[in-house]
Order: sequence, then C-alpha cells, then structure tokens
Amino acid sequence: MGINENLELMKKIEATLFLSARFLTVNDLVRLTGVDSIMIKRLLDDLEKKYKNEDSALRIIKRNFEEEQLFKMDVKQDFHGIINRIVSGKAEFNKGEQETLAIIAYKQPIKQSIVVKIRGNKAYDHIKHAIVAGLVRAKRSGRTYELNLTEQFYEYFNLDKK
Repeated sequence: MGINENLELMKKIEATLFLSARFLTVNDLVRLTGVDSIMIKRLLDDLEKKYKNEDSALRIIKRNFEEEQLFKMDVKQDFHGIINRIVSGKAEFNKGEQETLAIIAYKQPIKQSIVVKIRGNKAYDHIKHAIVAGLVRAKRSGRTYELNLTEQFYEYFNLDKK
C-alpha cells in the first residue's frame, strides 16, 4: 500500500471521528469506513501522534472500556470555553444524564445503588455513558459500585477541582 493510499485512508478515519462527535470502537470505524481493523489500528496510532505533535486545537482521545478501545476526536481543553458558548443543538449528555452527573458530583463518593434510588433505573444507562466518556470512575463496593469523578470530568466541564 502506497503512502498516498495510507494518507487517504487516514483522512477517511479522521473525517469519521470528526463528524461522529462520540466515542467509536475499531469495529464502528471498520463498519463506517470499510477499512480493515489492522490498518485502522495503525492509522489511529498515526493520528494520535499527529495531533499530539501538531499545533492544533484538536486531539484524539483513547479510552478503554470493557476490554475494548474507544476513540473520539475532541477539542483540546484550552478551547472548551469557546466551544461551550457556540455549540447548539443536541448536547453530548441529555438533561437526565446531566442531572445524574450532578448528583454524582455533589455527593461523591456515592454508591450506584443510591443514585439509582434517586434517579430511577435510567441512571444505569446514564452512569454507563459517563464511564465510557471517562467522566466517572466505578469501583466495586459489595454488590454495587462506588462512583467518583475523574480528572476528565473537571476538564470536560471546565471546572476547578475545589
């Protein structure tokens, strides 16, 4: 495979990550781009390096969730304030998810079972979304989980940890 062909495939993956505005698995990228998984993994590594070394407002975020890697293109922390002011339409977190996150933030550390009692069964989905996004950490505590915020929560919402 030539350099130009690799570059075109990288652009295809880059465009897919940019437009998706959510975390994608390698399998999602295979389905959306038609590029094989081995090549996608190689090109994702190249994209991560590119954005890490390049003077850009964008970055590639990699998360591990349930033994699967997730990838997302996002704006670097320095630009979250600007983006928050101009973004319109559907938020990454719906109102219910935001309310669940608010309870976790206010009461942390808090058991998942208590959040579910307060917010109802939908809280399980809200918590899972927050964990996948890297905003909440869940640690086994008996038959439930203890939930805490991560550093990414504070970065995402542009908050001081105080």
